[in-house]
Amino acid sequence: MTTGTRSRHTRREELAAFLRSRRERIRPEDVGLPPGLRRRTPGLRREEVAQLAGVGVTWYTWLEQGRPINASVQVLDAIARTLRLDAAEREHLYRLADLPEVAGPGDAGDGLDAEVHTILGRLDPLPACVYNGRYDLLAWNAAYGTIFASVVGRPRLERNVLWRVFTMPGCCCPLVNKEEELPQMVATLRAAFGRHVGEPAWTNFVTRLSAASPDFARMWATHDVARPGARMKLFQHSSVGLIRLTSTSMALAAPPETRIVVYTPADDESRGRIEWLLAHPEAGHCPLHEETVRG
Repeated sequence: MTTGTRSRHTRREELAAFLRSRRERIRPEDVGLPPGLRRRTPGLRREEVAQLAGVGVTWYTWLEQGRPINASVQVLDAIARTLRLDAAEREHLYRLADLPEVAGPGDAGDGLDAEVHTILGRLDPLPACVYNGRYDLLAWNAAYGTIFASVVGRPRLERNVLWRVFTMPGCCCPLVNKEEELPQMVATLRAAFGRHVGEPAWTNFVTRLSAASPDFARMWATHDVARPGARMKLFQHSSVGLIRLTSTSMALAAPPETRIVVYTPADDESRGRIEWLLAHPEAGHCPLHEETVRG
């Protein structure tokens, strides 16, 4: 058995055990079913879960037995609702089922506590944001948005900083010292990738970005790894010029592998330029910015 096959088999075994444990904790009367007198196990029966979720009994039985069957997001959503999974349990279910991480219906899409958004707002005029391990941008404050408009202006599923800096036109990329910073960012991604080997969401992201950017493919091939840390970053804004910032990363307790990054001005000139941008939200960006956002 290959390493990849063994990994998938282990996840299926975990999925089977997880579904059984969630099913057994729900009482029939909790979901409007009669308790019955001849139940051999606590909680719901498999056929009851299948009925409530609107899926076939045989299909659900195979899923809970850990058989190699495919499950769509819609079907897993129905099972998650039936089993009353919370946000962390739903995310765990997707990962075990070999599906990309998908936000649950009705949530804010980022999984962050409300207090994190409050902190981001309080940090203005210091640019600040929250990234996950794949550099998806989950949240940001106004100061961050003034510098990284080409990222925050994208639809939610396209707000990935690595993808943007490697694929946007050179005139629209705000990062000046790319030769030092891009290899560091790729090395940080590589370290996080080690915790997600074999997961489709991560593998597909690396494959697509490698195809879209030869520079990323070259850096990825070095297998360098690094941890997030304090870095000096130079950004160029078409309205105010050069902004020198020191980035500081701090891990968050939840969601897993997320961090808040705060950008501190390295000098009074940079601080003044950020404050000016905050006071002039209409200030222009790269002339191709609007076209890039629409594209």
